[in-house]
Amino acid sequence: MRRALSLLLALLPTSVSAAPAGYFDFLPGVILETGDTWVSNGERFRLYGVQSCLRGTAYTDKHGQKRDCGEASLAVLAAYIKDTKPVCAPVVKKDGIAYVVCYATVGKERLDLANVLITSGYAFAALNGEGMPYHVPYAVAEKLARDKRAGLWQFEDVQHPAILLSREVNARTKKAGQ
Repeated sequence: MRRALSLLLALLPTSVSAAPAGYFDFLPGVILETGDTWVSNGERFRLYGVQSCLRGTAYTDKHGQKRDCGEASLAVLAAYIKDTKPVCAPVVKKDGIAYVVCYATVGKERLDLANVLITSGYAFAALNGEGMPYHVPYAVAEKLARDKRAGLWQFEDVQHPAILLSREVNARTKKAGQ
């Protein structure tokens, strides 16, 4: 964690231009918790409709080494922050987390940061309790990334975080019912 924070602080720009009305900039000092959630000025933010790889879950790289999937998602988000200087706007606040949409600027193009993370294969479409995506276009982007074996999808043992989270909830529910 300390290594990831040091990396993030080194990657963040020292000056930024002002965000458009209704948006806010990623500012120096932001603390990435995962590849989809961060803290800034004591407030937690999360990309709406996105689920990053879970910290502490592993995948096996091309050299047969186990790697932390969540750290990979976090590193890619940090790189996109550094390279594209995204700006974000709040969508909804729930349970102390501000869910946001962000756009990244690449050249003269404005790109949906969540979509970029998902199509690059380092994030996933978040699913609701019924297993449906919060934002259907992200599920489409995820399928395209999976079909192209982009990013984490190139590794045979990568599992969608929703599967792992569902198993955890089911195990707790089963244990509570005993």
